[in-house]
Amino acid sequence: MSDDMTITLFDAAREHLKDLRGEDATAIQAEVERFVRWAGADRVLGQLTANEVANYAETFSGTMTDAGRRGDAVKKFLAFAKKAGYTSTNLGTHLRIKKRAKKAGTAQALDSIEMTESVKAAVVVELEALKAQRPRIIDDIRRAMADKDFKENAPLDAARDQQGYVEGRIRRLEATLDQVVIVEEGVKPKGDIVELGCTVVLRNLKSNQEVSYTLVRPAEADASQGKISLESPVGRSVLKKSAGDEVNVSAPSGNIRFRLERVET
Repeated sequence: MSDDMTITLFDAAREHLKDLRGEDATAIQAEVERFVRWAGADRVLGQLTANEVANYAETFSGTMTDAGRRGDAVKKFLAFAKKAGYTSTNLGTHLRIKKRAKKAGTAQALDSIEMTESVKAAVVVELEALKAQRPRIIDDIRRAMADKDFKENAPLDAARDQQGYVEGRIRRLEATLDQVVIVEEGVKPKGDIVELGCTVVLRNLKSNQEVSYTLVRPAEADASQGKISLESPVGRSVLKKSAGDEVNVSAPSGNIRFRLERVET
């Protein structure tokens, strides 16, 4: 391969990725393309600076493991660029992952997430479904990039937006799973005191309308199914209350006063 110090990041990435194989190929391709978009696809690769590469590490979020995988993908691309003669030095040496500080004296991370086995299993299913979308999205991007019209390429923009959403969601789910602490399935609450797992029927004292919610752990909250977190404004207001009690709930529109009509277990 001949030296070419005027090649764009887009063309260099395409050259690097064309023969990519292996189990992690889709994730590597997604990260290299993310880096190229961040740095500027039409930009001459030889103009990229060490400081810019170092700054890219600041975009990493999630766990150290996830950040390490992302960094390795970009480092390999930049090592390829040096070997191919596209850059005068290996800029990948400037991409360093900063370690997250740990709080001393805690046996368990303060930001751990409690989940039951069944909820964790549902998160894993969603994660695998999102990862399964990667090959299709990458194929969509490849077809759209073949046009090479970056200014007016709606299919490319749509594919990149989809990729950004999917990769962001994957990173969030992976970070969540890294913080999971398994708890036992909740025992059905008894009595008329509001506890985890209870369904509460509330009456809005202004509109006289009734609403019903089931109180769950934060990771299990699902508004579409009427499941709200114990840590939500409503959850905090009704916890340990009983039928007949009145509570104030802070909302964006102001305080709302409810009466707890029933506690169902």
